[in-house]
Amino acid sequence: MSEAVLSQILATLTALQSSQQMLSQKVEKMHVDHPNMDDMPYHMKIHHYQSYSNHSDSDGDTVVSPILAAEPAVGMYAGKPTLLTRPSKNLTPAKMNWGEADPHVRGPILVSREPSSMNIRNALGAYGGPYSIYRGLAVAMGDLAHDHKPDFENTQPPIEIKQQPQWSDPSKIVSLDPFGHLTNTYYKKEIEEGLDIHPTIAITRAHMLVPEIQEEIRNGGLTVDGKVVMNSTGELNVHKAAIDPVWYLPGVAARLNVEEDVLRRSLFENSGGMYPELITRPDIKVFLPPIGGTSIYIFGNHELLSDPSARLTVRVHDECNGSDVFCSDICTCRPYLIFGMKEAIKEAQNGGVGLLIYFRKEGRALGEVTKYLVYNARKREGDSAAKYFTRTENVAGVKDMRFQALMPDVLHWLGVTKIDRFTSMSNMKHDALVDAGIKILERVPIPDELIPPDSKVEMEAKIAAGYFTNGHVPCETELSRTVGRGWDDFHS
Repeated sequence: MSEAVLSQILATLTALQSSQQMLSQKVEKMHVDHPNMDDMPYHMKIHHYQSYSNHSDSDGDTVVSPILAAEPAVGMYAGKPTLLTRPSKNLTPAKMNWGEADPHVRGPILVSREPSSMNIRNALGAYGGPYSIYRGLAVAMGDLAHDHKPDFENTQPPIEIKQQPQWSDPSKIVSLDPFGHLTNTYYKKEIEEGLDIHPTIAITRAHMLVPEIQEEIRNGGLTVDGKVVMNSTGELNVHKAAIDPVWYLPGVAARLNVEEDVLRRSLFENSGGMYPELITRPDIKVFLPPIGGTSIYIFGNHELLSDPSARLTVRVHDECNGSDVFCSDICTCRPYLIFGMKEAIKEAQNGGVGLLIYFRKEGRALGEVTKYLVYNARKREGDSAAKYFTRTENVAGVKDMRFQALMPDVLHWLGVTKIDRFTSMSNMKHDALVDAGIKILERVPIPDELIPPDSKVEMEAKIAAGYFTNGHVPCETELSRTVGRGWDDFHS
C-alpha cells in the first residue's frame, strides 16, 4: 500500500473522530427537563417538541427525533425509530371525547407520528387507510417530503351536511368521524399552529355518464329533467362523498359484541403485528384502520336525506370489481348496482332523493384473490347452488366477513331515519339497519330479467339462505339442480 493511500486513510479517520466529538457535544447540549404539559395549549406543546429532542419514557419505549427538514430519504430515518409507546407522564394525548356534539369539546383526530404530534396523539393508525403505504413509498423515494403540510384552501364541501342528533350519540356512529369533512373549519387554529390534522371525509359534486343509464334514457325508461338527468346524452348530476374509516374502538367492540381487549388483540395479531400500540396504548381509543373506505352518491336534494317526510330510495352496495367494473356475469353485482342507481334517479325526479352507498369490501371482505380461488373450486367441482357457500367456507373458513353491523353509521351521519325503498335483498343489511333504528318500508329485489344465467347459482343459494324475495324459496333438491357454467363451457 502506497504512502499516499495511508495518508489519505489517516486523514479520513481523523476527520471522523473530530465529527464524533462534535456530535457528542451537541447531544449533551440537547438534554432538557420536560415541563409539566398537562394544561399546556397546543401551540406550546408543538413549540416544545419542535425545539427539543424527546427522551425515552420510564419504560424506555418512546424515542422521538426532533423535527427534520425536508431532505433526501436516504438520511431521513437514520435515527432510532419509535416502535411503540406506553402510557406515561411524558405522553399527554389530546382530549378525545367521542360522542360530544361540540367539535371543540370532542377534539380533533391526531394520528400523525410527526414530532409535533407524536406525544399528543389520540389516535392510532394512519391517515389515508391503505394508501398510507403508498405515501411511505413516496417518502422513501424522495418524491414527497415526510413533513409535507397540505394546502386545504378551497377544498371545503360544496354542500352542507347539517349536524344531526346522531352525531352526538356514541352508540350511533362508531366507525367514522362525523366532523371529518369540516376539520379545516373546526380545527383551523390547531392546523395553523402546526398540528398535522387531515380531513377523513371529502364531499364534491360531479356529472356521471353510465352506459346502462344512457340506454335507459334512449328507451324512454328515464326522462331528461335538466336537474338530475341533465341532457339527452345522459349526464347525471350528483353529489358524492368519500369517507375513510375512523373507529372508536369501545363502540366498535360493543357493536360487534366482543370485548375491547379481545378486539385490539385480534386486530394486532391478524394485521401481522402492524400496530403494537393497539396493545400497549389502551388509553388511546381511536383507530384509523388500513382498510378501504366508503363512497356515497346522492341524487336530488341532499337536504331531504334527513327529512322523514320526504321519500328516499337507497342502495347499499359492497364492492365487486369483477362485476361492477369489468362486467363479469358470475354474479348480479353490477346489474343490481345499476338497477339501484336507476331507482334512485327516479325517486329524485319524483321529488324525493336517491342514495347509493358503496363500501370497499371486495369479495364479501374476503378479498379478490380468495374470491377467484373460490370461483375455481366452484367451476372444477360442479357449480351448484346447493354447495355455493360450502365452496367459500372451504377456502376462506367463513361465508362472509363484511359484518354489516358497522354499515348503518354512514346513514346516521346523513341523518337518515327512514328508507322508503331499499333496493337490496340482503337480510344482513336489512337487519343491521333495522337494529340501528332505521325504518325500511319496502324491500325491492332485483328483477329476474336482470339476473345473468351464470349468476342464478349465487341468487338461488342466497335466497335459500335468507335473502328477501317476492317469489319462491328453493328447497335443497332445487338448489342441487341449479348449476352454473362449467369449465367445458370456457374456451382457452
